[in-house]
Amino acid sequence: MTAPSSRPRRGSLPPLLAAVLAAVIGAVVPLQSRVNGELGAQLDDAVLAAAISFGGGLVVMVVVALCLPRVRRGVLRLPGAVRRRELPAGYLLAGTVGAVLVITQSAVVAVIGVAIFTVAVVAGQTLSGLLSDSVGFAQDVRRRPTRSRLVGAALVLVAVALSASSSLTGDRPWLELLGPAALPLVAGLLTGFQHAANARVGAVAGSPLAATVMNFVAGTLALVVTALVRDRGLPATFPEDWWLYTGGLYGIVFIAGSAALIPHTGVLVLGLGSIAGQLVASLALDVLAPVSGSGVGARTVAGTLLALVAIAIASFPARHSPRPR
Repeated sequence: MTAPSSRPRRGSLPPLLAAVLAAVIGAVVPLQSRVNGELGAQLDDAVLAAAISFGGGLVVMVVVALCLPRVRRGVLRLPGAVRRRELPAGYLLAGTVGAVLVITQSAVVAVIGVAIFTVAVVAGQTLSGLLSDSVGFAQDVRRRPTRSRLVGAALVLVAVALSASSSLTGDRPWLELLGPAALPLVAGLLTGFQHAANARVGAVAGSPLAATVMNFVAGTLALVVTALVRDRGLPATFPEDWWLYTGGLYGIVFIAGSAALIPHTGVLVLGLGSIAGQLVASLALDVLAPVSGSGVGARTVAGTLLALVAIAIASFPARHSPRPR
């Protein structure tokens, strides 16, 4: 493979428009979380719920690949690209990161709480965005950590911490939380590199939907194996509400959208934009369709607004051309 260029591609989207689109696809994540969370609660098994979500997305993507020749050709092109060393084989396993994130969530949220889990994941994702952009990991361009990108990254961490602070409790020493919090931090780090790998797979295949197919294949296999290893068995009954099985559809939108946008935004801005979209959508859900015990406070609103400011700052184009690799 050739080294990544230091210049953006021709015909790239305007930075702020690309960031807005990143926020739009990020807005589907809370919807997916709400659906999968409810399914997991009714099944009393978060890993099985995630496997069902991934499996449903895989079925949809297989149908799409069968119906759309371009997607089908893209998937069939990938093994040859790996043999020709145009694509590292490990990139095809990027979907396992989603499985790792779900398993981590089910393992440590009960220990450290949703707020600390969220902040740790976002911190890892932001750091991996800066790293993968600066070295050009799986990308055709390198994006230096300019002042605006660093300020935007710092502000989005403050925004997420502010939004999550309403659910933080002080009844446990923070030193006890550092060990468990390292797991979602690592999962967040992997997530940024997952997005970059998916984008490279989509570029080689000629379609972000082909990358989405491979993402669901890898993630579904990882979750099914995990569910089988635990040997908990299947529940006696499954929920009857059809919408509980739509989580994979939201995942398709996010994965395919991310793979399509990263060549225009880079991993950092894609991550920050999707985080801002998640905060806005979460706020809207808490207002329009609140769950028991949820509410909207001033810190949540302030954190959401600060995240929007952060993504705008991070999207400002650099004054100087990035240096070649």
